[in-house]
Amino acid sequence: MVSEWRETTLGDVIELKRGYDLPQKERKPGNVPLVSSSGVSDKHSVAMVKGPGVVTGRYGTIGKVFFVEEDFWPLNTTLYVRDFKGNDPRFISYFLRGINFHAYTDKAAVPGVNRNDLHLAEVVFPNDVGEQRAIAETLGALDDHIDNLRQTNATLEAIAAALFKSWFVDFDGVAPEDMQESELGLIPKDWRVVAFGDIATQGKGSVNPMNAPEQVFTHYSLPAFDASQIPVQELGDTIKSNKTPVPDDSVLVSKLNPHIPRIWLVGEAGYNAVCSTEFIVWTPKQPANSAFMYCLASSREFNHSMRQFVTGTSNSHQRVKPEQIADIRVIAANDEAIAKFSEGS
Repeated sequence: MVSEWRETTLGDVIELKRGYDLPQKERKPGNVPLVSSSGVSDKHSVAMVKGPGVVTGRYGTIGKVFFVEEDFWPLNTTLYVRDFKGNDPRFISYFLRGINFHAYTDKAAVPGVNRNDLHLAEVVFPNDVGEQRAIAETLGALDDHIDNLRQTNATLEAIAAALFKSWFVDFDGVAPEDMQESELGLIPKDWRVVAFGDIATQGKGSVNPMNAPEQVFTHYSLPAFDASQIPVQELGDTIKSNKTPVPDDSVLVSKLNPHIPRIWLVGEAGYNAVCSTEFIVWTPKQPANSAFMYCLASSREFNHSMRQFVTGTSNSHQRVKPEQIADIRVIAANDEAIAKFSEGS
């Protein structure tokens, strides 16, 4: 029998508390996780909170929720659950993911979550701890399945990248007498040096999700990429700036800080799919497909070229222009080879 769920406030089911300062100079070697708004960021010798625990971003990565199995130290950019009030910690970690933390931020220049306001959030909550645990076990199994799929995808991507390099960078199996000179050095005869813009078209357009505040958007954001490479589902009124539409079978290339490569193979984009304007949207030109685009954009040679074009003096705000990305020329190919690789990927 399903237990009763009650309408209450978040502060009635848990108590949140701000994390603790720990300057870099005071940190000592150890195995205790230091949890920031973006997750475990360092280790220390002393814990401030007994595990298991739940932490979420107060500043910085607002609303990201982390479950910590062992004793830990929550940093001052976070809120952590000081009192679970008898509720299951793992369930609370999933439950908090459904809270719109941005609705409880202050209006300062650097927005931060107001804990007292967050405690007043209206929620519907299950009374029975057994049901909480069952829900957490189900969601945990789904998380494990997603992790396994992610590992499988990483293996397949590594295989595809190795094949791509073998075909279009190293020209394995091509005899010297079948090579010709080019701007990249020796390449197979009848092949040409290929620019990214030869096989990809920049997607444009602009969407303001605030114009549809009650609609759900599939949001390809930088934080979502960094966390899991899985887009997040968000209401329009929580997405505060214009975004770029994302079509199926596109590839997103981040123009921000190319020393941190962010290349996103989209596949089926999802409902109302949009992305941060820090991503440039690319769609394939025949005979290439999105997998070929992705392999090219993910290659070490491509990233090296991107880094040569950056503007901006700060490592945290360096950018590349879309037209510069389109002009990157780091491989040689012909239409037959591109088509053959695309058909097999």
